[in-house]
Amino acid sequence: MNHNNLQPSLQVMFPLPLKAVVIDLDGTLLDTAQDLALAANEMLQALSMDTLPAATIQTFIGKGVPKLVKRTLTNSLDGEPDPALFAQALPIYERCYAKHLHVHTRPYPGVVDGLNQLRQDGYRLVCITNKAEAFTLPLLRATGLLDYFELVLSGDSLPRKKPDPLPLLHACKHFGITPDAALLIGDSLNDAIAARAAGCHIFCVPYGYNEGRDVHELDCDAVVDSILDASKLIVHQA
Repeated sequence: MNHNNLQPSLQVMFPLPLKAVVIDLDGTLLDTAQDLALAANEMLQALSMDTLPAATIQTFIGKGVPKLVKRTLTNSLDGEPDPALFAQALPIYERCYAKHLHVHTRPYPGVVDGLNQLRQDGYRLVCITNKAEAFTLPLLRATGLLDYFELVLSGDSLPRKKPDPLPLLHACKHFGITPDAALLIGDSLNDAIAARAAGCHIFCVPYGYNEGRDVHELDCDAVVDSILDASKLIVHQA
């Protein structure tokens, strides 16, 4: 592991004693950007709008499909499209994405090995994503990752989603553990805010989306090259 990539907080001592590991989906477990961009451009074509470079659309990923659609329609992170256009566009996008859900999507390097190691070490494993369940479960199933997780919380599983701490607190309550016994591994500001608000530990991977920004700017306990590398910085707490 490249220890130069680690950015531990001053208060954190490794290895962290943990009982559960929570992992984000898009940009952490799975590289979904190409399929999300494919669907976004197909939506734009259906609306007789100009398509966008896939690299631009990748910076729009991270806050769920409705936000991705708004950003694609306005070609801006904070733009608000005409409400009528958005109402027309969202179901088109959802149809396009359902069709292209796992054409190019694959687990990132180190994900499968990392999940195997975490399971072998005895951690409770959770996937928490802002992606709707209608997309989350088929994607996890198609990529062979679903059976690793005892609990999967999607963007529409609970009343609030990341960056709200509710999904993390729900997972901790589900397993009967305190938040400081849980680690979230993610790739974005959403993940860092949610973890800090919940009182969980947070590691970030550098290969994800984070709206095009460097994860080293985030408030996290470590930046790790992969899920497998994350497993080396923690220890199972019986």
